[in-house]
Amino acid sequence: MAKRFSVSEYTDGILAGNRVLLSRAITLVESTLPSDQALAQQVLDAVLPYAGRSVRVGITGVPGVGKSTFIEALGLHLVREQGHRLAVLAVDPTSQRSGGSILGDKTRMNQLAAHPQAYIRPSPAGRSLGGVTRSTREALVLCEAAGHDVIFVETVGVGQSETAVHGMVDFFLLLMLAGAGDELQGIKKGIMEMADAVTITKADGGNEQAARRARVEYQNALHLFPLAPSQWSPVVTVSSALTGAGVPAVWQLIEQYVQQTQESGYFQRRRQEQNLHWLHETIRETLETRFYARPDIAARLPEIREQVMNGRKSAFGAAEELLGQ
Repeated sequence: MAKRFSVSEYTDGILAGNRVLLSRAITLVESTLPSDQALAQQVLDAVLPYAGRSVRVGITGVPGVGKSTFIEALGLHLVREQGHRLAVLAVDPTSQRSGGSILGDKTRMNQLAAHPQAYIRPSPAGRSLGGVTRSTREALVLCEAAGHDVIFVETVGVGQSETAVHGMVDFFLLLMLAGAGDELQGIKKGIMEMADAVTITKADGGNEQAARRARVEYQNALHLFPLAPSQWSPVVTVSSALTGAGVPAVWQLIEQYVQQTQESGYFQRRRQEQNLHWLHETIRETLETRFYARPDIAARLPEIREQVMNGRKSAFGAAEELLGQ
């Protein structure tokens, strides 16, 4: 059996930048065992005063847009040229049938994964909304306490709600392809309204002209949306992770956004609002977990489910009965 560390051992190791203890702590917060959850909460409370000093960037995009390739290119620019310490929380899709996930981000970002200033943590998405695990925010706090001053949260992709990741990051980056067609129109609007910047990827190999046309089209579309509370006007850029063209400009945009929102006070207000949002989310999830863990509920649930499936009881009435119990 693996050694079970104490709260002080976890805390000292994380603050010292020990990758092994950081990984073990993230595994701890991902665990559903009550004993692990209790220990994880003590560790989080201990390191919390040392967190909150990073720039948090959410990155999402349609499948095939090249999220991992782009993240590696931008990440290498940050650690090699800018001297940052980067953590990438890459959330992999989870099979709804088997519950398994590929967790292949480290293989797709092999250069970045090998860099001493970068830390990549792939995690299964589970059944959580938007492909963000319940423990993603806690992992983010642990990475900040370990000294990582830039955190990327890569989500499964546009096709599920990205509200969860938007609620835990400072800057939301949407990656899009040129010439994707109208099949994405039904899901683009809501995601684009949350985006602080849009980057047209794969602007190489003869695709440069199409990418530039797409940039103009997306920029025109963004002008139709009302100005965000941050008072930041979203920008559309063109980039190629293959050649590196346009990649540094994306980080410059993020820096401009952080400076502007810090000067206006919005940056800190948003962090405070996010803390309250996660308080309510944690209460909701904890109540749900405790509800289903009750022996009397577990005993009644199969019968109630069968009655609802066969139309003998309404879903609302069944829920009221269980909640009343």
